[in-house]
Amino acid sequence: MFNSTFHLPSNLAPNEASPEWMNKGDNAWQLTAATLVGMQSVPGLVILYGGAVKKKWAVNSAFMALYAFACVLVCWVLWGYRLSFGNQSAPFWGVPNVSLEQDYLLRQAFYGKFPNATMVYFQFVFAAITLILIAGAVLGRMNFYAWMMFVPLWLTFSYTVGAFSIWSPNGFLTKKGIIDYSGGYVIHLSSGVAGFTAAYWVGPRLTKDRERFPPNNIILMLMGAGMLWLGWTGFNGGDPYQVNIDASLAVLNTHVCTATSLLTWLMLDLVFFRKSSVIGAVQGMTTGLVCITPAAGVVQGWAAILMGICSGSIPWFTMMVVHKRSELLQKVDDTMAILHTHAIAGSLGGILTGLFAVPKLNRLFYGTSGQFVGLFYGLEMGRVSTGFRQVGIQLLGIFFVVTLNIISTSLICLFIRLFVPLRMSEEDMEIGDEAVHGEEAYAICDDGDSRLGFSTPKTFLSLITYRFGKFLFIFKIFCGSAFLRSLVSWLDL
Repeated sequence: MFNSTFHLPSNLAPNEASPEWMNKGDNAWQLTAATLVGMQSVPGLVILYGGAVKKKWAVNSAFMALYAFACVLVCWVLWGYRLSFGNQSAPFWGVPNVSLEQDYLLRQAFYGKFPNATMVYFQFVFAAITLILIAGAVLGRMNFYAWMMFVPLWLTFSYTVGAFSIWSPNGFLTKKGIIDYSGGYVIHLSSGVAGFTAAYWVGPRLTKDRERFPPNNIILMLMGAGMLWLGWTGFNGGDPYQVNIDASLAVLNTHVCTATSLLTWLMLDLVFFRKSSVIGAVQGMTTGLVCITPAAGVVQGWAAILMGICSGSIPWFTMMVVHKRSELLQKVDDTMAILHTHAIAGSLGGILTGLFAVPKLNRLFYGTSGQFVGLFYGLEMGRVSTGFRQVGIQLLGIFFVVTLNIISTSLICLFIRLFVPLRMSEEDMEIGDEAVHGEEAYAICDDGDSRLGFSTPKTFLSLITYRFGKFLFIFKIFCGSAFLRSLVSWLDL
C-alpha cells in the first residue's frame, strides 16, 4: 500500500520565513529587478554624468547623483514610501509614517506575493533615479548645498504626490484609469519638467561652458549609457510584480523600442548633419527607453516599433529645431537636455499608450480590461468613446504632472534661496571640482600635471624625459626610496 499523505519538499513548504502568501520566484525577481534599476543610478548615471560633462565638473556631477541616491533612501524609509503608497490622508497623499518596523516590513505588500520590505526597496530605486535625472538639468553650476536641500524637499512635496495620484490604489488618476506601466509620468515626465524648472531658477552655466562642452570621456559615457539600457530590463520587467508573460513582453518591447529609437535618431543625424554622433545615439537610446516606459507591457511588438520611430524623431525635432528657435528654451540651460529626452519623450509615450493599449494585455496587468482600451482598439471593437476616454485620461495625467512639477519645483527653489544661493559663485564655476569638493577626477593627467610640477612636452626627446620623469615621480611617492629621491633631484625632473 502507498502512503496517500503528500509532503512538499522542505524548500517549498510554508514556514515562518516563507509564509503561504509569498511566492519565492516573484520575490526573487522583484529584488533582482530592483537591483537592476538601482544599478542604472549607481553606478550607471554616476558614470554617464561623470563622463558626459566637461572634465572640471566630472566629480561634482557624479557626486550629485551619488548623494541623491543615499539621501532618497533615508527619506524613503522614514516617510516617503507611506506618503506615496500608504492609506489616504489627503487628496494627493498617504499617511506619512516610517517603513522600518518588523511587523510592517514582513507583511504582504499591497500588491504582489512578496513582503512590504521588497516593495519598499523596489519603489525606492524608482524614486532615487527620478531625483538623479533632475540633477542632469542643473549640472555645472548648482550650489551643492542647495542640492542637498532640494533632494529631500522635492521627494516629499512633488514625487510622493505624483506617485500617490498615479500608482497608489487610492490615487485619483488611478481610479480614473490612467495607464502608466512603469513611470513615464511619475518618473520621466516629472523629472523632465522639474529639471527644466530648476534649471530656470538656478540660471545658466558660464557662457564658455555652455557654448562648447564635449564629453570629457565618451567611453565612460557609453559605459553608463549601456548600464542604463540593460538596467531597463528590471525597470519595465519588474512592474507586473510577478514572473509572468506580461513581464516577458514588457522586457522585449522595451529593447525593441529602444533599438528602433536609437537607429532613427542616428539616421536623422546622418541625413541632416552628415555625422554619426555618439552623443546623438545615446540621446535616441534614452528617448526610446522613456517613451516605451508607460506602455511596455500593454502594447504589441509592432506598436513598440512605431513608438521607437516616434521617440527617435519627435524629440530629435524638438531638440534640434524647436529648441534653437525658441527664446524660452534658449534662455534655460538644461545641461543634459532632460526636457527633450524625458519630458517630451515621456509625454509622447503616454499619448501613444492611449492609442495602442491592448485590452487583453491590460487585463493581464490590471486584472480588468473594461476601462483600459486604446483608441485604435476602441475603433476596431466599436468602443470609440472608451478609446477617446483613455486618450483624454492620458492627456489629463500629462497636465497634472506638468502643473504639479512647475509649481512645486518653483516653490522649493524659492524656499531654498532663502537660506543658501541656488547657484555657485562665478569663481567656483571657473575652477570647478577642486573649488567645490577639493578633488579632481583626473589628478595625474592633463590639467592635474601642473599641480605636480610637470609641463606639457614640446619635442619627442622631451616627451621621453617627461614620461620617465612622471614614472619616477609616482614611483618615488609609493616607495619613498632615498636613491630615487636623489636621482630625481639630479635629473631635475
